[in-house]
Amino acid sequence: MDAFNLYSQMERDDVLIAFKGSITSELLTSVLQIMETKMEDLHEAPRTRKKVFNVLVECLQNLYHHIDEFEVVGTPEEISEKKSAIFSISRSVESYNIVTGNFVSKDNVNNLTGKINKVNDLNREELKAYYKQVLNNGEISDKGGGGLGFIDIAKKSGEKLVYNIREIDENYSFFTLTVKISQI
Repeated sequence: MDAFNLYSQMERDDVLIAFKGSITSELLTSVLQIMETKMEDLHEAPRTRKKVFNVLVECLQNLYHHIDEFEVVGTPEEISEKKSAIFSISRSVESYNIVTGNFVSKDNVNNLTGKINKVNDLNREELKAYYKQVLNNGEISDKGGGGLGFIDIAKKSGEKLVYNIREIDENYSFFTLTVKISQI
């Protein structure tokens, strides 16, 4: 695809930011600053800015904290590919859409989908109660979270989490998460 076609597609889809590569804390800081400026330039309502920003922080932290969850073997190129991720932030008349994607070990797929399905099965009040239950459970992983990420994203977005798992090979799948944040 040539650059103009890519530009045209991103323009059509109202893509504000798109990225593929290694996720670092410096990158996250830069993306959050860029999005804050873009939403101010778009004259978004403070409440919408806050919701988008909070969900974006959670989504990007999930990428950052879970990208190294598995051991990758292979050539340096294969290792680099499996340790990188993608994300995009787009805007439509009704909503902002945050899409993240990363490789996951096939061993983690059932746990991952189970967590999201559990969150998606809960209504707003049940989500609040489940959040408190998980928080009070006190089990903090070595990544710093206790499984609150998906719950937090669903609470803050007010929407169901949309995901896709695509099998890549016998060891890896590609996980895509799409979060919609309605404009207020």
